Amino acid sequence: MESYYILLVYLELINLAGFVLMGVDKRRAKRGAWRISESTLLVTAVIGGGIGCLAGMYLFRHKTHKSKFTVGIPVILAMQAAFFLLLFYVVSH
Repeated sequence: MESYYILLVYLELINLAGFVLMGVDKRRAKRGAWRISESTLLVTAVIGGGIGCLAGMYLFRHKTHKSKFTVGIPVILAMQAAFFLLLFYVVSH
């Protein structure tokens, strides 16, 4: 049970990071400042921060015209959801 707790804490933190990164990058874009790379944003989604990235993307209206993000992040989320459903199914049987 402890491993589930660790996983939940990890997912909370990485999603918070994804959300914050989207907000920070949007703010920097408005100011013309140094930006967070697209690869960093996408890697954050891949390693578990997809929900936070997606929420930040639409809340801050950032990267919403780039199909790499509007299609890519939901696809990443769907693949992660399928993986976790399969994992929990295998573990429970």
